[in-house]
Amino acid sequence: MAYDEDLSFIYRNPTKIVFGNNAVGEASMEVDELGCSKAFVVTDPGVVEVGLAERVVKALGSRYVGIYDGCCQDSGHHIVDEAAGLAKEAGADCLVSVGGGSVIDTAKAMAIVVKSGGSICDYTGFQMLNEPQTPQVAIPTTAGTGAEATNVAVIKDWKRNQKQLLGSNFITPNTAILDPALTVGLPPGLTATTGMDAMTHAVEAIVDIPRTPIADAMGLHAIRLINQYLPTCIENGSDLLARGQQLIAATMAGISFANSQVGMVHAIAHTLGGLFEIPHGLGNSIMLPHVILFNREEAGDGYKTIAQAIGIDTKGMSDIEAGEALADAMWEFTKKLGIPQKLSEVGVPEDRLEEAAEMAISDGGIVYNIRTVFESSEILEIMKKAM
Repeated sequence: MAYDEDLSFIYRNPTKIVFGNNAVGEASMEVDELGCSKAFVVTDPGVVEVGLAERVVKALGSRYVGIYDGCCQDSGHHIVDEAAGLAKEAGADCLVSVGGGSVIDTAKAMAIVVKSGGSICDYTGFQMLNEPQTPQVAIPTTAGTGAEATNVAVIKDWKRNQKQLLGSNFITPNTAILDPALTVGLPPGLTATTGMDAMTHAVEAIVDIPRTPIADAMGLHAIRLINQYLPTCIENGSDLLARGQQLIAATMAGISFANSQVGMVHAIAHTLGGLFEIPHGLGNSIMLPHVILFNREEAGDGYKTIAQAIGIDTKGMSDIEAGEALADAMWEFTKKLGIPQKLSEVGVPEDRLEEAAEMAISDGGIVYNIRTVFESSEILEIMKKAM
């Protein structure tokens, strides 16, 4: 891909990654390496129900001091504060999150409150911290968010029905344990939508304004892996090779966007989740092709490079035509995965689209979108097309 001659960037990848079948058994050693001895587990009821939290507790052994299992989709401020209070009462010096993106984001936010005190409401925004927070080990049970290797947490303000971003280099998990076996029980629908969350991370990172060559490389390989292995994960959920490659892809995509940011797709998906409780990966999946078409004239050769990575023959195509071909390919890919294609199919009310567009334009992702968005009416038109 082409870069400007005055290119300059900073690339971060501070998370230690431990990968392998049954790697969860190394949880105690990873806690020890962080210089910690009192690990507090953060998870949700579903993870507890299928026995995954118990496996982590067992692996931690004498280092385990307590658990919070009340996380939910779109974790809220009160959940973070409640869980942080329990962790402090237990004397925790380390947080071990076991679950999907919401669980891991809850632990990231908890890390601030446990270390720095107050309420998580005091820390909304970016780079509000000036020192390392509570050490974290993240153990994802889905393969999509990449939250185990990013410096951002999304926490919902339940009173305003708005998702808020907490961003700091001091809340990136210290260690991520990627164990493919923990994702085997993930249902096909959730496998598909979380997988498309990872795809969206990588696509947006590659064409966003602060894109960098190293992050692009991570994102491009993530896209190749997702394109190859996500359909297999859905067709045969017990295929550990496919599950493992998808898990790696999700983490790579997370590292990519942690360095290059996300754009309009995420701005809209955050809004859909906040207002209408649309799962994040589902919102991303529906909106991705529409935003590709919106951005195609400003994306340079970014979309062409992505199209080539998933096997599209772009010979003779202009960059704009390649963007159109990529949008079509994403529609076909998500149809193959069995994901809904329209906002109307997932319960988004048309009479509230204007409200959603107004909220989306204030989301942080809009700042980094490759095509500048000046008015909420531009977002409204895209959302109407997605209905």
